[in-house]
Amino acid sequence: MVRLQIIIVLLTISKTAYTTMKFLFTLTIALSAPLLFAQAGPIDFEPNGFGANWAWTTFENGNNPPVQMVANPSPSGINLSTTVCKFTALVNGAPWAGFESVHGQGIGVFNLTAANCQIKVMVYKSVISPVGLKFATPANASSGEILVSNTLVDQWEELTFDFTNVLSNPTSTGIDQIIVFPDFGQRSDNNVCYIDNIKFSNQDGSQSLAPMVPAPTPTYPAASVISMFSNPYTNVTVDTWQAPWSQAQVTDLQIQGNDTKRYSSVNFAGIETLGGNQLDLTNMTHFRLDYWTANMNPFKVKLVDFGNDGQYAGGDDSESELSFQPVAQTWNTLEIPLSQFASLNSLSHFSQLILSGSPAGSGVVFVDNVLFFDQNQSNLNEVAANHYSIAPNPSSDVIQIKGCQHQTNIEIYNTLGQLCLATESAATTAQIDINTFKEGIYILKLRDLQTGQTQTYRIEKK
Repeated sequence: MVRLQIIIVLLTISKTAYTTMKFLFTLTIALSAPLLFAQAGPIDFEPNGFGANWAWTTFENGNNPPVQMVANPSPSGINLSTTVCKFTALVNGAPWAGFESVHGQGIGVFNLTAANCQIKVMVYKSVISPVGLKFATPANASSGEILVSNTLVDQWEELTFDFTNVLSNPTSTGIDQIIVFPDFGQRSDNNVCYIDNIKFSNQDGSQSLAPMVPAPTPTYPAASVISMFSNPYTNVTVDTWQAPWSQAQVTDLQIQGNDTKRYSSVNFAGIETLGGNQLDLTNMTHFRLDYWTANMNPFKVKLVDFGNDGQYAGGDDSESELSFQPVAQTWNTLEIPLSQFASLNSLSHFSQLILSGSPAGSGVVFVDNVLFFDQNQSNLNEVAANHYSIAPNPSSDVIQIKGCQHQTNIEIYNTLGQLCLATESAATTAQIDINTFKEGIYILKLRDLQTGQTQTYRIEKK
């Protein structure tokens, strides 16, 4: 009946109006279709991510104070996020006090299947107690809560909730609400609980990986540098690190006190210096950028100059893009001669830096030390980076570090960011015994104590 009514109406209007209505009707379907049966996430509570702007309702918690989006109380270990969700379980609240999303908003409508039924949640609590998680349909049919207790206090821990047993139940279909019980049980005091990074098992695990150590620190003379983003230098004014036309989300965070930017859901990310903030790079020779990714390959960098009129699409714009194949899960340092951006006709009105790569729409990359420098400045070559050789890698017992030029500080971290080994070596080849390490991936950090140059490497104990 609805289809018949639409057709009758369309026959009574002009061809132009019909075309417009048909387009809008098709567009509405196209825009709404992806929301069905696709849970939103990971729920990271970042301002540009999922969860922070959702409508959350607290229940059975005394006077029901709302949840808060707050700064990460401990950006370390497995969780370097900037923003997390804070829930205070009140002493006069019910044991099952918690918070929930609004039906039909935020998380979308989806089915629990074998592909997504394991959900991971990061928690930071001052007490050990069960954490509960469940889902509900529009009719409030519940999947039933699953309780998993944290085992650590005052540090981040990731809990896994396995909903495999409910897949055959009707309540596993048409879900449109998530419900969290951060502190399930009787309590003798108000307990502050932090929740973050709620992730379904079909959401790429590499999206939650992060560097455990900061990017290498550049040591170019300040007079030779135009810095957009780098702690050692005074940065120029950047209009935006996420242009409105970007298809990516940016988060500011710190890694061991070092400012870093994290781009997620990357198709392409636009960074702009416009108008009076355009950069004159005619005296610069190189572009420097440090980046870390677990899932992007290739990684692409595009520079855009708006030409002498300084206007976008003014007829004299030029751009050039280069593609790189990163080493995964370690800091990659680009020091690119600007001459390699062969399609750039000018460097006097630099206005846009565009980062992109594959997989389009789900790439995650950490970025630091975005700057331009002049290699011809005096003393610049004296602080050129060491080029170390690490072998064998993987190794079961001993690794050799070749290429040390001066006294070198050597540190090895596990994937939780915990320091496993610290030593120094004055030899050109250092031998490091990892025989007692557990099998897995580690981060090797090398610092030349004379130049201050730091480099990191991904190593594997087999």
